[in-house]
Amino acid sequence: MKRHSGIAVLIILLVKLISTNLSAQKIDHRELSFIADSVNSTFKKKAFVTSRIRLDSAIIFKKELKLYFNNSLSEYFFTNSTTQELFNVVEKLLPQSFSQYKLNIFTNGSQISELVPPILKDDSWKKSGREHRKALKELNRITPLFINNSKPYRADQGLDRRHIAIWQSHGIYYNQKLMRWEWQRPRLFQTVEDLFTTSFIIPYLAPMLENAGAVVLMPRERDVQTHEVIVDNDNQYSGYSEYSGLKNWMTSGIPGFNNSKQSYLFGENPFSMGTAKVVETITKGDPSTATWRANFPEDGLYSVYISYQSFPNSSSAVLYTVHHAGGNTEFIVNQKIGGGTWIHLGQFSFKTGGTSRGYVTVSNLSNKKGELVSADAVKFGGGMGNIARKPSEEGVEQNRKSSSTEPVTKQIISFSAEETISNYPRFAEGSRYWLQWAGFNDTIYSPNKNSNDYNDDYMSRGRWVNVLSGGSPRNPKESGLKIPIDLAFAFHTDAGVTKTDSTIGTLGIYTRFSNGNDTYPDGKPRISSRYLTDLIQSQIVDDIRELYDPIWQRRGLWDRSYSESRSPQVPTMLLELLSHQNFSDMRYGLDPNFRFDVSRAIYKGMLKFISQQSGLPYVVQPLPVKNFAALLEGDTASLSWTPVIDRLETTATPHSYIVYTRVNGEGFDNGVVTTNPYFKKEIERGKIYSFKISALNDGGESFPSEILSLYKSPNEKGNVLIINGFDKVSAPNSFRSKDTTIAGFMGRDDYGVPYLFDISYTGDQHDFEVKNDWLDNDAPGLGASYANHERDVLAGNTFDYPYVHGRSFAKEGLSFSSVSRGALDRVERANVYTIVDVILGKQGSTTTGRGYNGVRFKVFPKILIDFLTDYANSGGNIFVSGMNVGTDIWVSAERDTNALNFAQNILKYKWRTDRATASGDVTSSSNPFGIEGRFIFQTKPGRLIYNSHSPDGIEPNSADAWTIMRYTESGISAGVAYKGEYRSIVFGFPIETLINEADIDAVIKSVVEFFNKE
Repeated sequence: MKRHSGIAVLIILLVKLISTNLSAQKIDHRELSFIADSVNSTFKKKAFVTSRIRLDSAIIFKKELKLYFNNSLSEYFFTNSTTQELFNVVEKLLPQSFSQYKLNIFTNGSQISELVPPILKDDSWKKSGREHRKALKELNRITPLFINNSKPYRADQGLDRRHIAIWQSHGIYYNQKLMRWEWQRPRLFQTVEDLFTTSFIIPYLAPMLENAGAVVLMPRERDVQTHEVIVDNDNQYSGYSEYSGLKNWMTSGIPGFNNSKQSYLFGENPFSMGTAKVVETITKGDPSTATWRANFPEDGLYSVYISYQSFPNSSSAVLYTVHHAGGNTEFIVNQKIGGGTWIHLGQFSFKTGGTSRGYVTVSNLSNKKGELVSADAVKFGGGMGNIARKPSEEGVEQNRKSSSTEPVTKQIISFSAEETISNYPRFAEGSRYWLQWAGFNDTIYSPNKNSNDYNDDYMSRGRWVNVLSGGSPRNPKESGLKIPIDLAFAFHTDAGVTKTDSTIGTLGIYTRFSNGNDTYPDGKPRISSRYLTDLIQSQIVDDIRELYDPIWQRRGLWDRSYSESRSPQVPTMLLELLSHQNFSDMRYGLDPNFRFDVSRAIYKGMLKFISQQSGLPYVVQPLPVKNFAALLEGDTASLSWTPVIDRLETTATPHSYIVYTRVNGEGFDNGVVTTNPYFKKEIERGKIYSFKISALNDGGESFPSEILSLYKSPNEKGNVLIINGFDKVSAPNSFRSKDTTIAGFMGRDDYGVPYLFDISYTGDQHDFEVKNDWLDNDAPGLGASYANHERDVLAGNTFDYPYVHGRSFAKEGLSFSSVSRGALDRVERANVYTIVDVILGKQGSTTTGRGYNGVRFKVFPKILIDFLTDYANSGGNIFVSGMNVGTDIWVSAERDTNALNFAQNILKYKWRTDRATASGDVTSSSNPFGIEGRFIFQTKPGRLIYNSHSPDGIEPNSADAWTIMRYTESGISAGVAYKGEYRSIVFGFPIETLINEADIDAVIKSVVEFFNKE
């Protein structure tokens, strides 16, 4: 079906009427134009749509009155209620003479009722009986690209066996005319769109989809690990080896991967520069194996990518095993599809050097003999960009503004211009460069034939989707990798700014017709892209309004011919979540909590769309558990936690849980399932055990809990309880002056707390003048920010600090348990602990955006105050450290007198100032307790530990309390110790931010000695 305007539809209908000897009455729609005015006033309350609704034509056909509105009406979302509301508005305004006719309303080629996603209409989308069994059988017939065979669950009502393609913005690219690498958008509000959207996709959205069972594919690097180790059969020194059992390995005869160059020029394909190996499968006997053993330059998390070749007789059940620091994880890979590129299996913990736990193996032992197993290279980590670019041969415009449209005389290069690489982490680069590194043809990654990297980048994404899906049931007529892609999703934050304290909001874009077609290659209607867009946009707006801002702006549902939404041959949405140019939007956008909830909304929208497409019911994965406790009971670890009920989603209730275990900081195992919110495990003395919990249901797995650790000392000298009071993640500090002349983010006051890591921070904002308008990407006005950190992966809250503290206590011969602040009511007898260590990190009161969801992350909530007060009254020893132990009590807008009395009268300190040091240099002060030492802690954003940029100056508030540490540069008191009926030490900085592990050990040693001294 081809696309037609309202007038064209009218003409076609009239022709059909005449040809069939029927009669139709054309109405002068000007007589009914007042209807459009009323529809406009009604629907402008539903969403912010700039274009005006018009009535284009009206006809009577038999007993039916058909009104054709322009496409602006279709930019609104429709439900059963809004559809009925529109009919009510129109019917009330129709002249009495039209009451005999049945009313039907059209826009953008569809009846209004057809614009309602079926899942929002009624339950007719759900298949039942034989149709349900048939749909389920069809789903189970899909052999996915790979299955994590070590996962202790299958998300039967989630996204199991689904394949989803997602990407974010553009990434840094080479501007051939300007002869430089640059971002496609300006650096604003401490970030840039190309990295800002990545901070949603990588830490949140992709893991959520994978936890729901989906295989997620991306045209940009997804690993923020800047190291990269490649092991390949073509490099005998790289760590590759093979063993031939009953069947011999052979060279495939088709070119394979070889990383033979430091950098790659246009047209050079590393997947055609080497060889690959193949072997026949067997079902029993001596298997043949290949091993890729890596030598890691640094401990850390590394993604594992495999590559292989696909043949008509390739095996669909190839066993790969990743041997990592936490154990072995098995994958069943379908080598019939996906050959000739990097396939991302997951991320794992590896240790430095060629240890026994740093390799991948593949076996030819399978469920069917005589098929082929292929082995090529394995890649560990994301690495740095290695695609080299050079200036345009057509001439350069080196003085031209990056965004200018004014004509400029081109300069022909008269010198030898060498190719340059970006010198950025590969995850920061655009799709155009990843796709070349991943083996795709230059017609895919450079449709503009090496002349325009910017256009290549956004145009390559849809082509990539079609190559992935080509030859699959989703895209059967196109050749490709045969991966059945279910949907594609592009994540952007569009331009737009308001000088008032209001948000721009969320826009959804889809393409209804492509090259005149309104169906996809598999026969499904392209209107399904509208359903996908509607479901995701509605979910985002509804969730934000419920959780953050009741007046969050909903913008239109645009049917537009954008390359990213038009070219993929599967249902696709292009999301413009908010405006990265607008301060009010970014007060939400920079908050990690907001990023989690928005990503969850996107995942839920995708889940509901795929459920609607299949007719099978869905279940949303649970929220993370809370109130976690890991307590010693003799030689047993006793774990308990509390499930979280999602008030926004009734299906997201957990029915079981996964307990993950790590021993001595090595790596987490594959987990075990328990149906109860508690778990016991026998432990071995002398080893530190760490645990994290995730909730589980038929829709998949939640994000993990914080990590708690415990340790049973072989020669126990005491017992420590570590309280994790640092669960904060937050945006950087923001402000708007009362006269609204200045606004922005004050990173130096509070950089915020990233979730795990931060990949979106470019540098501090330096332009705060609201009047300063955007002139150019290099001079963007309000919000302009530095670029000194945009290559960095900066540390955030890892939720793993009980291990850091506990490791030092263990060296002193002390056993320890750890507990979340919210689980203190589960600690039955506090006085059995020799020491209570309270980790407060960067905990401190904060709000998001307009503050609709209230103040969160107080340093001393009531449950913690009550517990520590009781413990002090029993004669205990309290150790507290944190950046805001004074500021949050004395300076907080909502002064908590309970916390104030606790700090002064129990912990015996008072606040003097924040920003007590810039260097992080602290040294011991003369004191009667014998505490000595000099240390340095992290005050700037860094790679290995979060920054304590604004430490507190605190002073004694009792005659029995003394300053024991001072900030070296200022002399301000940094730590206070008290000795009386009980003992306490409070530091105005987090000790886990000390740069050297030996310094943490020394501080803990001094603390233990003070508490033990008679």
